[in-house]
Amino acid sequence: MNGKTTLWNPGCDHAGIATQVVVEKKLWREEKKTRHDLGRENFIKKIWEWKEQKGVRIYEQLRALGSSYDWSRVRFTMDPIMCKAVCEAFIRLHDAGDIYRANRLVNWSCTLKSAISDIEVDKIELTGRTLMNIPGYQSKVEFGVLVYFAYKTTDGEHEIVVATTRVETMLADAAVAVNPKDQRYKDLVGKKLKHPFLDREIPVITDESVDLEFGTGAVKISPAHDQNDYEIAKRHDLPFITIFTDDGNMAANCGQYSGWKRYDVRRKIVDDLAALGLYKETKEHAMVVPLCSRSKDVVEPMLKPQWYIKCDNMAAEAIKAVKSGELKIIPDMYEKTWFHWMETIRDWCISRQLWWGHRIPAYRVTLSGVESDEELWVSAHSEAEALEKATKKFNVPADNIKLAQDEDVLDTWFSSGLFTFSIFGWPDQTEDLQAFYPGSLLETGHDILFFWVARMVFFGQRLLGKLPFKEIYLHPMVRDAHGRKMSKSLGNVIDPMDVVHGVTLEQLHEQLEDSNLDPREVEKAKQGQKQDYPNGIPECGTDALRFALCAMTQGRDLNLDILRVQGYRFFCNKLWNATKFALLYFPKDTVYEVHTPSLPSNLSPMDKWMLSRIAFAVNKVNAGFAAYDFPTATTHCYNLWLYDLCDVYLEYLKPVFASGSEEAQAAARRTLYTALELGLKLLSPFMPFLTEELYQRLPRKDTSCPSICVASYPTDADTPWRSEELESNVDTVLKMVRLVRSTRSDYNLANKQKTTAHLIIADDQPVDTLKGLFRSLQSLAYSELSDDEPPVGCSILTVSDKIEVRLVLKGLIDPQKEMTKLEKKKDALSQTIAKLQQAMAAEDYTTKVPAEVQKTNSEKLAQSQGEIERLQAAMETLKLM
Repeated sequence: MNGKTTLWNPGCDHAGIATQVVVEKKLWREEKKTRHDLGRENFIKKIWEWKEQKGVRIYEQLRALGSSYDWSRVRFTMDPIMCKAVCEAFIRLHDAGDIYRANRLVNWSCTLKSAISDIEVDKIELTGRTLMNIPGYQSKVEFGVLVYFAYKTTDGEHEIVVATTRVETMLADAAVAVNPKDQRYKDLVGKKLKHPFLDREIPVITDESVDLEFGTGAVKISPAHDQNDYEIAKRHDLPFITIFTDDGNMAANCGQYSGWKRYDVRRKIVDDLAALGLYKETKEHAMVVPLCSRSKDVVEPMLKPQWYIKCDNMAAEAIKAVKSGELKIIPDMYEKTWFHWMETIRDWCISRQLWWGHRIPAYRVTLSGVESDEELWVSAHSEAEALEKATKKFNVPADNIKLAQDEDVLDTWFSSGLFTFSIFGWPDQTEDLQAFYPGSLLETGHDILFFWVARMVFFGQRLLGKLPFKEIYLHPMVRDAHGRKMSKSLGNVIDPMDVVHGVTLEQLHEQLEDSNLDPREVEKAKQGQKQDYPNGIPECGTDALRFALCAMTQGRDLNLDILRVQGYRFFCNKLWNATKFALLYFPKDTVYEVHTPSLPSNLSPMDKWMLSRIAFAVNKVNAGFAAYDFPTATTHCYNLWLYDLCDVYLEYLKPVFASGSEEAQAAARRTLYTALELGLKLLSPFMPFLTEELYQRLPRKDTSCPSICVASYPTDADTPWRSEELESNVDTVLKMVRLVRSTRSDYNLANKQKTTAHLIIADDQPVDTLKGLFRSLQSLAYSELSDDEPPVGCSILTVSDKIEVRLVLKGLIDPQKEMTKLEKKKDALSQTIAKLQQAMAAEDYTTKVPAEVQKTNSEKLAQSQGEIERLQAAMETLKLM
C-alpha cells in the first residue's frame, strides 16, 4: 500500500522432537506399536502421512486470518531444496572447523532417548519437598529435599558428610570436594574414601568453586551427571563415570543396582545407607527440576558424543551488529537479553538422537589395518562424495576405507536458522536470492530470540557475509485473560479458529478428548474450560481478532480477553452499519473521489473538522506503524470511526441532507466519501476482510485499484487539513452537547421533547464561532439554540469558567414528580456508597482483596459519588421551578 516491493514468504519447519512424539503417541494409541516395531523407514513414512493430514492446518489458519503471504513460494524444511541447503551449510561449516564433534554433557531425555535443546527444557521451581508424577513410575517421586549421608575414609577412622538432591548419582561419584579455605576438612584433604556399594576409592580434593555454606561444605562430585561437577573434574583430571542407560535405567557398572529404574534406586539407596549407618538426615530444600517439555520426564545431564557449532566468533559479530545499529531489536529492552546471551554463549549442540529430521551428512571413516581411538569423520552430500573426500583427506586408497553415515539428525533450529536464504535456492546464486536477501524485517516472539533469531544471524553472517534482516520486531506472548501461559492441561489453550467461528463448551470438551492429553489431565482441563468459557467462545470473526491482538500488543505478555475481542466484533458491526447508512446519501449512478490536498471553499466548518480529524488520524496511524506501536495505530483508527465519524459527523449530516442547500449537500457528500475511503484504507491492514467488502461498495470514480490491499495508503502529504483551533472549538461544543444530553437523561426527557438552550460565553471567547458550531450540532443535543435572554429557573450547565449552557426545562417536566424520582436514585446510590466504604475500610482489605477488585471498587465509588453530585445539582434546579 506504500508502493514498495514486498515479500512475505510462508514456510513451516518439521518440528523434529514435537512431531516425532505426537506420531509415536498416535501409533501407540491406535496400534499399540512403538517406532522400533516399525523400523526407521516405515516410521518416517507414518510421519509423512501425518504431516500431509495435519500440516496444512497451520496454513489454513494463516489464510483464514488474512495473512498476505505469497502462497506460490511456500516452503517446508524437509523439501528437497531446503535439504540441499542444510547439507551444504553443515559441510561448509564442518570443513571450516566451525562444526566439530565432542564428548560433553547434554540435556538428555530418557523417554525420547535423545539430547534436547535448552528451549525444550521446562525449569520447574520448587520451594521444598514435592511429590511429582514421572513417566514410567507408578508412584510419585520425591524432589525438593537434600539427603545427607557420610563417606568413611578407607581406614575407617573418619567420615565426611555430603548433601545432595540426587542421591542416586552417588554411584557416579569420582571425588568429594571441599573449599581450600575450609578449615573443617584440612586434615581429610588428600585422603581416600571408600564407596559403600562399589569397589571404588574416592579422593578428597580442594576446589575454590565449592560453596562453604551449601550443605556441609563438602560436595560429592559425579562428573558425568552434573555440569558443575564436570568442570571440576576437568580441572582435577577425574574419571567420568556414566551410570544411566539411554532410557534412564542403571547401567551395568552400578553393582547390585544394575538394571533398576533410577528413581527406584533413589529410595533404595537411602534405605541401604541407613542400614550401614551412613544416612544422616533429609531436609527440605528449594531447587529447580528440569523437565523435558515434550515427555515431562526429568532431564538428566549425560555425557554423550555430539556435534557442536563453535559460537564465540559468531556471537561477537552478532553483538557488534546490534551495538553499531546495523541490526535493530524492537522493543530495545531486549538488547540486554541479546548481549547477555551472546556474552555467556556456549557452543551449540546440534545433533539429536531422533529419526525424524535432516540426517547429519557426516560419515565416520574406518581405515583398514589402522587401529585408533580417535574418530575420523568427513561430511558430504553423498556417500560417493564422502569417499572421494576421505581418500584425499587421509591419503589412502578408496578400497581401504569403510564409511558409515551418522544415524543422528540435526536440531530443528539448524534448518530453521537457514530459512532466510534457503527458501531462495541457496547455495545457488538465484535471482530471488539476489533480490530478496537480505530482508528488511523479522517478526517473531521474544521467547525464541536466542534459539531462532540468533541462529539466523549467525548463519547469515557466516555463510553469506550479510545480516539476514535489518530489524527484529518481537511480539509479546499470548496468554489467557488471567495472564497464565496457555497449556492444554489447564484447558486454557485458545484456537484462533474457535474465536473466529465461535465454539460451544461441549465442542471444547470434545477437542480435549480427541487430543494426546493424558486421560488424567482431561478432566482437570475440562474444569478449566468450564470456568473460563462457561458459555463457550462467541463468534468474533477474523477482523475483530486481528484488531484485538494488535490493540493489545504491549509489553512482554498479551493477556487475551475474549470479551475484549467480542467488543471489537461489535465495532465491526458498527462499521458495517455506519458505512451502509452513509452510502444511502450518495445518489444512484454517481461516483466520487477524495478531496485533494487543496480544499474547495464551499466546505462547512463541520466538513473541515471531519477532514482535520482524518488528517490527525492519518498522522498518528502512520507514526504508529513506523514505531511498531500498533496500539497507537489501532486506537486512532477506532477513534476516527467511532467517535468522529459515527458519533458526530454522521449525526451532523442528518439535518444537512434533510434540509440543507444543494451546495452544502454536495460538499458534505465529497467530504463523507473522503472519510469513508481514507478511513477504510487506514483500517485495511488490521481488518482486511471487512474493509475489502466495504471498499468494493464505494461509489469510486477511480477504479484502477481492484482491491483495497493494493490501494495507496493515506499519508500526511495527502491530508494537510489539520486545524487544531477548529478541533478545539468543536471539542468545546461537544462538551456542551454531552452536558445537555446528560441533564436531559437525569430528567428522563424523551428524544422527541426538544429543549431550548442559551449559551452564556465570555467576550474573550470566539462567541460567534461557538454558537455557529452549536447550531450545526444541536440535533445531537435534541435542543435548539436561542439568542434570547434565558428565563429564570433554567438548569445551569458549566462548560468552563467562561462558558455556561442555560437549559430551559420549565413546562417539560413535573418538578415534584421528578424530585421524588431523583431522591430515590440518591438514596440507592447512598446505600451503594456506604457498602463500598465499609468494605474498603476493613483492616485486611488491601492485603486480602485482589488488586483488580480493589480497582473496580474504587472506580465504582468515584462514579457513584459523582452521580450523587449531579443529582444534587438537578434537585436544586427543580426547587427553582
